[in-house]
Amino acid sequence: MATNEKVWFITGASRGFGRIWTEAALRRGDLVAASARDPRSLDDLSAIHGDALLPLRLDVTDRNAVFEAVRRAADGFGRLDVVVNNAGYGHFGAVEELTEADIRAQMETNFFGALWVLQAALPIMREQGRGHLVNVTSEGGVRAYPGIGAYHASKWALEGLSESLVKEVRDLGIRVTNVEPGPYGTGWLEVGSRHSTPIAAYDRLRPDAAAFEVGDPAATASALFAVVDADEPPLRVFFGRSFEPVREEHMARIAEWERWQDVALSAFGTTTAAR
Repeated sequence: MATNEKVWFITGASRGFGRIWTEAALRRGDLVAASARDPRSLDDLSAIHGDALLPLRLDVTDRNAVFEAVRRAADGFGRLDVVVNNAGYGHFGAVEELTEADIRAQMETNFFGALWVLQAALPIMREQGRGHLVNVTSEGGVRAYPGIGAYHASKWALEGLSESLVKEVRDLGIRVTNVEPGPYGTGWLEVGSRHSTPIAAYDRLRPDAAAFEVGDPAATASALFAVVDADEPPLRVFFGRSFEPVREEHMARIAEWERWQDVALSAFGTTTAAR
């Protein structure tokens, strides 16, 4: 195995970003363990790339299966360099519309599924003394729209988890990056989303896909390579044109905190120094 080859583990590889990144990594000569609920969706890539691709059947909500799949990948290729938590979907529904099953299923896949992959990969990377964990969160992991609160909750949770994780593993040679894509033409809305039973009062707030300018998903492969090949990769990176609107929202948050700072300090009370 050439030293410049990377070994990848990518979840949700049957379509969308996962499929694009799997193909691109294989084309540049890397080795990829690609997981999907139905690994037959990867048969065409196996025919082209042979043993450079390890297709794995995986439902990321099954913790035991995740640990088994990650171990198979590490054993099969001898190491893990980059683990990409890509599997996920969007659930559309106002907060009042969400059933218990809706929100639990959303969190099981987008948050807990990602957590299981991280927990499975971390012992392997600790033993190696290196590795890169890439969580595909979203622009929706740092901002929110009405009508998709369950999705945002799952992605904000993963962002918070990653904030702690990067501080825990930075001295172990392990890097963490949250990739935060904006809207892309991956078929995510048409194929990869679920919907709650609507309540008419919220119809005016439904997200309108036609209002978003979507990026070319194929263009993300070179961006991902720039991140994972960097000596000092970022904790967070947008893919697409999300920075300006997100900056505006964050500046508005800071301004609001500042306006209420007197109240915040009043809530501290008075203290005496410990003796």
